[in-house]
Amino acid sequence: MFGKSTRPLSAGISCGRSQGVLRAGSVKVHAMKRDATQRVVITGMGIASCFGNDPDTFYSKLLDGVSGVVPITKFDASEFPTRFGAQITDFDVEGLIDAKNARRYDDCLKYTVVSGRKALIQAGLDKDKNPDGHAKLDMSRVGVLIGTGMGGLTVFQDGVQNLVQKGYKKMSPFFIPYAITNMGGALLAIDQGFMGPNYSISTACATANYAFVSAANHIRNGEADVMVVGGSEAPIMPAGLGGFVACRALSTRNDEPSKASRPWDMDRDGFVMGEGAGVFVFESLAHAEKRGATIIAEYLGGALTCDAHHMTDPRSDGLGVATCIDLAIKNAGIEKEQVNYINAHATSTLVGDIAEVKAIKKAFPNTSHIKMNATKSLIGHCLGAAAGLEAIVTVKAIQTGWLHPTLNQGTLIEEVAGIDTVPNVKKEHKITAAVSNSFGFGGHNSACIFAPFVA
Repeated sequence: MFGKSTRPLSAGISCGRSQGVLRAGSVKVHAMKRDATQRVVITGMGIASCFGNDPDTFYSKLLDGVSGVVPITKFDASEFPTRFGAQITDFDVEGLIDAKNARRYDDCLKYTVVSGRKALIQAGLDKDKNPDGHAKLDMSRVGVLIGTGMGGLTVFQDGVQNLVQKGYKKMSPFFIPYAITNMGGALLAIDQGFMGPNYSISTACATANYAFVSAANHIRNGEADVMVVGGSEAPIMPAGLGGFVACRALSTRNDEPSKASRPWDMDRDGFVMGEGAGVFVFESLAHAEKRGATIIAEYLGGALTCDAHHMTDPRSDGLGVATCIDLAIKNAGIEKEQVNYINAHATSTLVGDIAEVKAIKKAFPNTSHIKMNATKSLIGHCLGAAAGLEAIVTVKAIQTGWLHPTLNQGTLIEEVAGIDTVPNVKKEHKITAAVSNSFGFGGHNSACIFAPFVA
């Protein structure tokens, strides 16, 4: 059932990676030479989102400029100053979790397991849906690294409420197992029999990018052939909403929820909460080619830094982020001219948007060839899952040759001048290499680079 390794039709570049040279139009840059055991490719994608569990449908909605931000209906939010978000309602586990566990699992666990299995199914490696492909795996060399910023918030909230109101005897025996951040990946590994590296990274909103960097390193270090990797989060519930309200981080544009997430716009007033999961199957090129896998795109490299500045605010000069982007490009083994698309972190906060743009201009003195958009303008900020969903957006942009619009682009801040933010309408754009940025509370910076796969 596996097809031959293929190059996306929309890649639009002539490439001679085996000679260490990539060409994109008039741009000629040199790429690091890596053998097939060191190259990390993507063979599966899985999501849980406000637009459902299918990456193609999800991206189609984004290209059409559909906002997923709506009034919250999952619980009574009428007393909160912010009463909207990009929520997931009536989540469909698609039979990928048995009925008993589907009733028990916290939403964060459901998003993790379903998106992980969806990625495995596309890769042809799921135990139940692809038994032949699964049987050929060396289980000791397949790992899971799906992080989350906060883990099972609903089960934690309900457990504490029972403790306070009814006493410890009324707490669920699943309180601890379903709340801790590593359990989603553990449950997926138990279900599939994967015995390789398995742990959770939690670096707030940068979580999934941190996971991508670490998973790629496990493959490049010879510790794994396959890594199921990404991020998951289910924060739209009373404690999650209340916590961010207390931080004064959220937009309060209750009269126009779809216009609330406004990256780089002068009228932005805070971020919008979202939720979901984004997961890839990473493989060494050698392993993918040996089994005849269809290759979607390539992970070239990434980097991680810390601002060491403030709990919630970024450095205003963007130094930590600029350094991170520079290191990611070095790790990818390409030159800056190769990068022509940035999926920005762009949360729609007053200080964050400016700091990121300053960092991008430090890293790329010439931005005339770069287009940059903000996925959070359509699906809100998915916290620990944000980088996972945005990496899928980045890969879908590589596949299709189309960038989704950044919504709510009215009067832009002066700092963003000179960068095309893809305002309000999708644009065709053939990507040579793309940077996906994500940053988290605590000053955690991350940048990952993806590109079309060329044999």
